[in-house]
Amino acid sequence: MQRTAVRRVLTGLAMLTALAAGAAGLTGCSGASDGGSTSDSKAGGSSAAPAQPGKYRSLPAPCRAAADSKKLKAMLPEPDGLTPEQRDQLYAGVADASYDGDRHVGCRWSSQTPEETRLLSVGFERVVSYDRGAASDDDKAKQVYVRLLTDAHLPFPGPATTPGQGAANPANPNPANPNPAASPPPPAASPASGAPSPGAPAAGTPAPGTSPSAQPELGSRVLEGLGTEAFLDDKLSAAGATAAQSRTVRIVFRTSNVIVKVEYSVQPTVPGTIPPSGETQDRARQLAQALAERFNE
Repeated sequence: MQRTAVRRVLTGLAMLTALAAGAAGLTGCSGASDGGSTSDSKAGGSSAAPAQPGKYRSLPAPCRAAADSKKLKAMLPEPDGLTPEQRDQLYAGVADASYDGDRHVGCRWSSQTPEETRLLSVGFERVVSYDRGAASDDDKAKQVYVRLLTDAHLPFPGPATTPGQGAANPANPNPANPNPAASPPPPAASPASGAPSPGAPAAGTPAPGTSPSAQPELGSRVLEGLGTEAFLDDKLSAAGATAAQSRTVRIVFRTSNVIVKVEYSVQPTVPGTIPPSGETQDRARQLAQALAERFNE
């Protein structure tokens, strides 16, 4: 009887020991699992949050956005003999076909007179990033702008720099002499053979009675004070014996995640007539500035 009781007690103790060991093992596994999930949560927390959507979620109607009667009438002279309905249709513009009005829209105008034909187009593109964890809408729009700037063969503007020590001073081109006023004046050169006499017009000055030279070409360049960043592309067609030269000015600017394009073309009908660079650029830039203000409203 005593031996049987002892055996029962030993068996009970063995079972309790096995249960305790199993419980400890489960606790260890649970702890390891909890530690792993903690590590995973910390790793996930270190990833960057996706960027917010761009400033613009939709686009204005370009025909209405550019409907400034004064600017359009200056850019598109009204042909003679138009009825009031035809005049309204001329300045109302024709909208481009678009399958996504929130991404790409445009509008076109044209005016034809006996002296010239003028064409105007305005386009808006809203840029969207499909992976805002890697790049925001603004970043994608900047990439589109840089590509257009590169296609126009214009340099990307770098940060402004200040002249360092020893840099040339326009008022004093000689750094070795800090006081140009104290320098003696250069000796007067004796008149050379063929030099103009006193009172004669300077070289390059048209003589009395002659027509002035052609207006200067302003050329293509990066613009300041228009949107976030902007550039102007000015192209003059090649001269021909029977064909007049046409000028096309294209202005592209970015405002947040929207790219705006303004293209203005003047095509004279008389050979030898060259549309002035300054006037054509100025009219296109005034319209572009009005559109930039429209987006800032």
